[in-house]
Amino acid sequence: MRVFADMTASKSPVSRFATTPPLGLYVHIPWCVRKCPYCDFNSHATQGDIPEAGYVDALLTDLESQLPAIWGRTVESVFIGGGTPSLFSAPALERLLTGVRSRLRMRPDAEITLEANPGTAEAARFADYRAAGVNRLSIGVQSLDDAGLRALGRIHDANAALAAVAMAQQAGFENINLDMMFGLPQQSCHEALSDLARLLDLEPAHISYYQLTLEPNTAFHHRPPPLPQDDDLAAMQEQGAALLARAGYRQYEVSAYAKDNRRCRHNLNYWKFGDYLGIGAGAHGKLTDAAGNRVVRRHNRRHPNDYLRDPAVPAGEKVLSAQDLRFEFMLNGLRLVEGIDRALFSERTGLSEDWLLEPLRRARSAGLLDDDETTIRPSELGRRFLNDLMAMFLPEEDCP
Repeated sequence: MRVFADMTASKSPVSRFATTPPLGLYVHIPWCVRKCPYCDFNSHATQGDIPEAGYVDALLTDLESQLPAIWGRTVESVFIGGGTPSLFSAPALERLLTGVRSRLRMRPDAEITLEANPGTAEAARFADYRAAGVNRLSIGVQSLDDAGLRALGRIHDANAALAAVAMAQQAGFENINLDMMFGLPQQSCHEALSDLARLLDLEPAHISYYQLTLEPNTAFHHRPPPLPQDDDLAAMQEQGAALLARAGYRQYEVSAYAKDNRRCRHNLNYWKFGDYLGIGAGAHGKLTDAAGNRVVRRHNRRHPNDYLRDPAVPAGEKVLSAQDLRFEFMLNGLRLVEGIDRALFSERTGLSEDWLLEPLRRARSAGLLDDDETTIRPSELGRRFLNDLMAMFLPEEDCP
């Protein structure tokens, strides 16, 4: 098979899959009220009523079609993302989660995250989400400055965001993530830090603090707004990280900060190259076939109407090559501030560590790594030039 064909052509030792990684479930709900000008996710503005019942049926059909690939495995976490999943009613999400539990073996304390938009928040709905089994909320605040929110094209204002967080806390949610952007159009460093300080007053368990970027195929990419200069962006990042640290939030990934025991388990599984099922329009999945010694990626049709017509048939599948596996493992693992366990490379890719030796040597020589015998870890310089570090693991002729 392809993953090992290149390896056996050389005289390098081959590692086989001794076990399968932890397994997560990603559920994509693609609708939103209005497409934000910076958003490059698979989201579609609603044109009327959302077909909740039909879409939940499709999600469960999609899930059932993938069950043979994961028989006997336990799901550690569920992440319901979008779009704006909180546009769905609590009964629809309860039916979805009940259907998932009846079809999958789930860890009793599985982390179940729901993304929510402050513009769609209702106190009763949050309470019902919690009753349905959601135990973690991720709220897309993005800013607590009304001018900043308008510049981002958001449909809520600061008061709506504050109210949404209060509603979630009153509903009994203790594990809440709040998203905040910096580098907004014409934003100063002082304004960015003031925005973050206001967010910290809400004392969420987890904060995603990340820079606004202009992604291809977005309105901002076609009509770029005036963004801060690079020096200002660097100051926002560094001083923001220091402010978060003083408030008791520990950075564990490029843009993720958490209080004790509140790291996002679902995302950590991604970054450690774990497995996940993906169901929903445009959803992606990655599964390890230990018996076949291969890793397979699968993706669904992006448009909801196309997906609804035949949710059990994927848009495409790909068996990852050895070069793909090496790059994707490092692409994810190098995002972790503490680095990634070196032994996980063979465990999660099925490849010999020989595949890492030459790019690790180059990265070390460039001062981009601070690794040792057990951990592959970016240096401070490597974190600043993370894209350059990741590029060193792209497919090249140095592979064994």
